[in-house]
Amino acid sequence: MKTIKFKAIQIAAMLALFGGGIANAQTVRLTLKDALSYAVENNSTARKARLDIEGGRAKVQEVRAQALPQISGNGSLTYNPIVGQLVTDFGTFEMGRAWNSAVGVQLNQELFNQQVFTGLRAARASEKYYDLNASLTEEQVIEQVSNNYYQVLVNRRQLAVIDTNIKNANRTQGIISAQFKAGLAKKIDLDRVVVNIANLNTQREQLANAIVLQENALKFSMGMPVAIQLDIPEIELGDIGSVTQMPDSVNTANRVEYQLLKTQENLLDLQRKAYQAEYYPSLSLNSNYSYTGQSSKFDLYRNGNAFWYDAAAVGVTLRIPVFNGFSTKAKIRQANVDLMKNREDIRNTSQSLNVAFENAKIQIRNSINTINSQRENVRLAQEIYNSTQNNYNNGLASLTDLLDAENALTSAQSNYSQALLNYKVAEIQLIKSNGNIKSLLNR
Repeated sequence: MKTIKFKAIQIAAMLALFGGGIANAQTVRLTLKDALSYAVENNSTARKARLDIEGGRAKVQEVRAQALPQISGNGSLTYNPIVGQLVTDFGTFEMGRAWNSAVGVQLNQELFNQQVFTGLRAARASEKYYDLNASLTEEQVIEQVSNNYYQVLVNRRQLAVIDTNIKNANRTQGIISAQFKAGLAKKIDLDRVVVNIANLNTQREQLANAIVLQENALKFSMGMPVAIQLDIPEIELGDIGSVTQMPDSVNTANRVEYQLLKTQENLLDLQRKAYQAEYYPSLSLNSNYSYTGQSSKFDLYRNGNAFWYDAAAVGVTLRIPVFNGFSTKAKIRQANVDLMKNREDIRNTSQSLNVAFENAKIQIRNSINTINSQRENVRLAQEIYNSTQNNYNNGLASLTDLLDAENALTSAQSNYSQALLNYKVAEIQLIKSNGNIKSLLNR
């Protein structure tokens, strides 16, 4: 079933991109799980984070190459219009020939270079950094999409409530209109009902437009083409979880934000060690081989007409740093400052994660209490409205009482919907603070 749903979403995306008007008619049924799975794969920020992983792997290969043999080949062809002379006590001699050609190969291998070895460790650590960054980006996308999804769902629920209120108001208008024609109601009463219906229709239009904007925000956060129409199934938002099993504390070491900063600390420490390695001597092996030909004419490549000889050399190069104007010392001090700043970030992040966890627990408890209170308010407001409407129909209540009861019911229903949204947002924050926000992908 999951595969079928995803195929439908992917087909819809292709239609939106290439199908023009056809895509406008495409509707995709989207559960929260589908929305999150689609977003993780298609959100541009998440995709860029995964590309950073590929770039990090390529960077590791680049640094590793510095520790491998460096081999290069060369070739040359030179014409000397005037050949130099070597003057000796016995006369002069030409220094070479007019035409010269040479081919050769050079090899260089680092035997000891602390900077290269430290760079290899840093490159491997950077792979973990990009992996964690991609994971953090996915968590942020999941949080954003979840919030947008519930915002759309709650407002659609509120739109249904307004539609019901408009239906009730229209029914009241019909009753008063009949009474007015029979001379049993005043025109001002009919006008007040008409104004009330107009206000409800205005609220409905504003909310409907807000839902369209929220759906567009949801599609954007998912990386979905805006032309696709969403069919979001109704779910029972009133089912709230229990808070009795919430842990007293959170293990910040398991949070990706914390792990990312610790990896960054390791990278900064390796950077400092790389600067310190500038004080170390370096040793490298180098060798070369060349094959050179000379001739007075341009017949170097004719057998027997040119003189060819080869040469080879093998050696080691030792480089010992002596003085560079205290440049290395300054870079090490800068690296120490960056490392201390990172440690402050770690301390601050650990505190903020604990605060976020405690705030999420408080918020979800408050939200549950508010939901229970607002649910009871809706029940009472509905009873009052039904009773007032019945009394009005029997001439025992005024129109003002009826309109006041209707407005109270609308307000209670709106507050209840907002309480449901606040609970869902708090629930997402609590799941996130526990480091389990990716579990939403499996719900």
